Amino acid sequence: MRLELNNLCQSFGDGPLFTIEHLQLSSGDAVHLHGPNGAGKSTLMKIMAGLQKPTSGQVELTPTAKESVLQQAVIYLHQHTYLFDMDVRSNVEYGLRIRREKSPQKVNQALLWAGLEHMQFRQAHVLSGGERQRLALARALVLDPALILLDEPTSNLDAESVARIEQMLQDLHRRGTGFVLSCHQDNALTKLCNQHWLLASGTLTVQA
Repeated sequence: MRLELNNLCQSFGDGPLFTIEHLQLSSGDAVHLHGPNGAGKSTLMKIMAGLQKPTSGQVELTPTAKESVLQQAVIYLHQHTYLFDMDVRSNVEYGLRIRREKSPQKVNQALLWAGLEHMQFRQAHVLSGGERQRLALARALVLDPALILLDEPTSNLDAESVARIEQMLQDLHRRGTGFVLSCHQDNALTKLCNQHWLLASGTLTVQA
């Protein structure tokens, strides 16, 4: 899948927050998005995921032959992981139910992949921060996304949780899923990235 932004402008209040003439992202890319607080990183990711409309400009998704479900092509994971008031397994199943797809095997594989199979019937609200992030990734995995956008995924996580999520992102990348990480500081996850985007002073710069 290819995602393109063209002549994008996002305003905030009386002035522009950022403008992007052209930007392209493909499934399989690994991007570190960074910049100062208030630059618009979360807003940009929500626009890329189709959750927010830009003030002006276009966001275009071009699927490959095997990617037919455009609404699941890009998934945004919020910094404060939102989980449904149900058990862990039901959270993973949720997106499939919306798609009217029954695949217990796919759910089992996602739970095993995230290391959550032993707590699949535990209520999601009692999970630790690291477990919540792993559940969010498992919930995304079952939908076979081309791109996952992660907003500050390591915020308030211990080193062990960060290492576990690093392994999961490496595996996703091997499967061909691209990802964008919004992180303030370099860490184990940002070292996985082969592109670095700086959003600052209303402009996005692609760095080497």
